[in-house]
Amino acid sequence: MLSEFEAKRVEKVVGAFIGKRRPLPHIRKEVDLGFRVKGQSVEIFEVRPVWRGNGETQELPVAKATYVKTQQVWKLYWRRQDLKWHGYEPLPEVRTIEEAVAEIDADPYGCFWG
Repeated sequence: MLSEFEAKRVEKVVGAFIGKRRPLPHIRKEVDLGFRVKGQSVEIFEVRPVWRGNGETQELPVAKATYVKTQQVWKLYWRRQDLKWHGYEPLPEVRTIEEAVAEIDADPYGCFWG
């Protein structure tokens, strides 16, 4: 589990990234971005209304990074069509959360943002 200090740092870095990538305010009812820190992982997801829902929303996973404390690396994952997380083979691990966010943002292989 991330320490309280590490979790706050991750929230700050990923929060800034999400803030930069979020759609304009008038579009956010149709599509928005969010993230959560859970255990040793941070998940980034799109938030969209449920089709024919009554104001309900759904989260569509975009990317996940998990910190492996023993190795001091962040492992990157992407969600495939089988709805399971798979290791991101082009760059399976990085040293910092900043590097993870940079790779997710650049998305050179179209795995995260399509």
